[in-house]
Amino acid sequence: MEVGNITSVTAFVLLRLSNNPQIQALLFVLFLGIYLLTLTGNLLMLLVIRADSHLHTPMYFFLSHLSFLDAFYSSIIVPNLLENLLSKWKTISFFQCFTQISLVITSGATEACLLSVMAYDRFQAVCHPLLYMVAMNRKVCTGLVGASWAVGIGTGLVNTFLLAQQHFCGPNLIRSFSCELPPVLLLACSDPYVSIACILTTMAVLGLGTLVLLLGSYTRIIMTALRINSAKGRSKIFSTCSSHFLVVTIFYGSGVFRYMTPASNSALEQVLSMQYSVVTPLLNPFIYSLKNQEVTAALRRMLARKPRLTF
Repeated sequence: MEVGNITSVTAFVLLRLSNNPQIQALLFVLFLGIYLLTLTGNLLMLLVIRADSHLHTPMYFFLSHLSFLDAFYSSIIVPNLLENLLSKWKTISFFQCFTQISLVITSGATEACLLSVMAYDRFQAVCHPLLYMVAMNRKVCTGLVGASWAVGIGTGLVNTFLLAQQHFCGPNLIRSFSCELPPVLLLACSDPYVSIACILTTMAVLGLGTLVLLLGSYTRIIMTALRINSAKGRSKIFSTCSSHFLVVTIFYGSGVFRYMTPASNSALEQVLSMQYSVVTPLLNPFIYSLKNQEVTAALRRMLARKPRLTF
């Protein structure tokens, strides 16, 4: 669209991962396999938690929401990536791009809140075991999950709305395989001050706020564990919390670096984007299942259960 000498962008072009058709076909098979494994792992985790009464506890209630969130997050990015690998023109409309940005921010913000809620849950279980079921009753757990989604959705809408107020007059090449806020913001022709201020505020309040809650919870957990005389008791605490701590490290390590550092369209940025949008949702269910004896035992019980035939 052109008004006078001002041209507005109505579509964006995504960066090609490769110009070689054979490599594109190989990448398509690779990412399709990763996506199917991601959906299988996370949906299987949801099924196991729902089917096994031993896992109907606050910790696994939160873990089921994390599994759903990972499957949802992967479905925002990977199907579009697969479509672009097979398409001649790697274009995405203005509306589709900003919808994807909003959903990505929503998922990331919700996961940050959910991970801090899971750390708080472990803090209550380890440091206040006698009051745990009272402090983390069904109403509290549902409220914490609802608040996490509300914060995530609000964060996504506000940041995307402010980004949409920018004027895009070209070029329209997004140097990323998906629509993300930092590379899209680089294409703005108008002053991006408000959007940048909103991103930094979000990272400072939401990112650092949830990180402080995480570190505070784990500091108390470690202090409590070290006071336990039983080596078996300490081992159980560290085994339960190590999976969550590993997921937190991966999430914050890649996400904070991606959004807190100035966008430069470097190869490292693409690797980090690939890691937290494609690889992390795949790793999370395996981290929790392989390092968690309760989940593996529940999975074995579910697989060993004989199907009932009704006539």
